[in-house]
This record gives sequence, structure tokens and C-alpha cells, in this order.
Amino acid sequence: MSPASSQTLRVDLGDRSYDIVIGSGLLAGCGEAIRAVSRGKRAFIVTDDNVAPHYLDIVRTSLEQAGMRVDHAIMPAGEQAKSWDNLGRLLDAMLAVRSERKTMVVALGGGVIGDLAGFAASILLRGVDFVQVPTTLLSQVDSSVGGKTGINVTQGKNLVGTFYQPRLVLADTAVLRTLPVREVLAGYAEVAKYGLIDDPHLWDWLESGGGAAIARLDEQALQRAILASCTAKARVVASDERESGVRALLNLGHTFGHALEAEGGYGGPLLHGEAVAVGMVMAFDLSVAMGLCPPADAARVRAHLAAVGLPVVPPQVNGQPMNAERLLAHMASDKKVSDGKVTFVLAHGIGQSILCRDVDPPQVLQVLQQAVTVTT
Repeated sequence: MSPASSQTLRVDLGDRSYDIVIGSGLLAGCGEAIRAVSRGKRAFIVTDDNVAPHYLDIVRTSLEQAGMRVDHAIMPAGEQAKSWDNLGRLLDAMLAVRSERKTMVVALGGGVIGDLAGFAASILLRGVDFVQVPTTLLSQVDSSVGGKTGINVTQGKNLVGTFYQPRLVLADTAVLRTLPVREVLAGYAEVAKYGLIDDPHLWDWLESGGGAAIARLDEQALQRAILASCTAKARVVASDERESGVRALLNLGHTFGHALEAEGGYGGPLLHGEAVAVGMVMAFDLSVAMGLCPPADAARVRAHLAAVGLPVVPPQVNGQPMNAERLLAHMASDKKVSDGKVTFVLAHGIGQSILCRDVDPPQVLQVLQQAVTVTT
């Protein structure tokens, strides 16, 4: 199935363990790999109208050559697809072709499709198997691994969903060559996140040229970054699958980032990875303000992310700065709120992230106010 240069990583979750396969040119032989983890001979591909013209026929053909009957649904591209309406349309499409409990759902797309298809699989017929075939750098290094599925609602991002592990993840680096540069950089933000959490050596490599190599889609750099990111996430997920403790560290930049996405409108001025990049800068700024982190480390984070082309300050919306008070209110709806307190991922320095619940809201508001008044 996979080229000789591919690498395989195991996510160890007992009877729900699965492989992540990373390499170039995996799609053409994906049917054999998917059939090997399927309980039946039917597959239902979920993709979007950006990905379908490039890869739907390749995946369908490979599945059919492996002896599977294949149905599919093409969803709208973009964050707006993760809605109640689209979830309902997808489930209706799956039921219209009489999907069975042994039908394998194939999520072919970026993080949005992975989240939506995974959630649908988790509730269709009370749960059918699914595999992730991520087609963006962000989904290959982060969202396709770990079993988080869900949709967005009026109150915030990913507030409705399940923990539901895939049976297999196939990360084909060749598909990244059809991505716009902006999408590649959005994925790069999640790679950088793993360095900032607990891997200063990864961060040093990114700063010293690894980041530039990833941005130009160097194959060796891509595989190194994806493997390092997935190894870090697999280790954390194996120890804390349902985010009751250490897994929350993976949300570095996300509490701020999700608030920015909610305020700007899903599918608005920020891609998810871009929002995470701004959120990580703000998390380090808050860490400095609280006396936790050296200012020099926060400056390194800001400088490097800006150097690779990621945003480091919140964008304006309709020509106006975002409202700091509303951003703070969005944070109050975050999934990590417990007993009315938001859990922040902050840092003692690069590679030294920590969980912190004792954060003074006025101090957060001050960081937000400073951030939204900066222009670039």
C-alpha cells in the first residue's frame, strides 16, 4: 500500500489503538489499507467541494479496487460546514444509501471534514468506524489524530461533539502541494505549537531553518514535522484521551484563538491555524504579564511566527478592531471552563507550557485590549 519511504506511528489506546501512516503518494493505494481495518465491504467518503476535484476519484478507485462498494457526499468547503444543518444533511445522505454498521466512513479533507465526518460516524447507527485521510498540513499534524470530533454552534467552536477515535490515519504529504501557501502556514502554526508546549529542540529546528523548509514543502522537512507532531500528540492522547489533565496542554493558543474565530465569524478573516498563531502570541504575552515567562521568549515567539508569514495580532473586522470585552466573553464559553473558571495554557518559557486556572480576568482583558489596538 505505502511507498518504502513512509513511516508508521502507533497510537496506543488498547483495543482502540490505530496507526498513523505518513508518506508521499499514499492515496493511490489507500483502498488496501482501509479495507484491512474495515469490518465490512462498504465505504462512504465524506469530502468537500475543494478536495473532491483533486482526490475523490483517486480514493474511490482505490477503494473499489480493494473490493469495496463506495458512496460519497460532497460538503461545502470552509468552517461553516461544521453546522447542525450540514451534519443533518450528511447523516441523511448516509442513511439514503442504507449505510450499515459495518460501513467505513472515510474523511477525505482537512480538519473541518475530519471533525464533521468523525462526529457523523460517532452517532450514525450509534457508531460506525471511520478513517482519517487528512489533506491539509493542519489536519495531518493535529486534528486528524486524537479522536476529537464536533461542530460549531452559535455559542462557540466545537462545543458539540464526541471523543471518537479513527481506525486509521493516512497522511499523504503529496497532497499538500495543491494547497495555497496560506493554508500551509496555517498548518505550520500547529507544528510550532508542539515545540512551544514541551519540545524546545523542535522549536530550535523550526527557527534555524526547518520552518522555511516546511513553507516551501520540502519533503524531508514535512515528514519530520508531521512525525514529530503526531508523536507528541499520540503520547499525550494515550495518557489522557478525554482531556481531563495533560491533554489540555495541546490547546496552547486555542482559548484565545477560538475567541478570535467566534468574534470574526467562522470562515471570516482568520483561518483556524492563523487564529492559533495569534492566540499563542497572546498566551505568551499573558504569561509575561503574570511574571511566569521571560519577555525574551515571548519576543522569540512573535518574531518567528511573523517571519514565516503568520499573523501575530488580531485582524480588524469590517475596518474596526475586535472588541476586547466580547473576546473575553467568548472565552467564558470555552469547553475548558470548570466551576466558572477558564483554564489557560500559559508558559514558563519556550517548551515549558503549563495549565493555569488562577488567572485574573482583568489581566486577560488588558492583554486583549493591548492586542486589538496593535496594527500591522
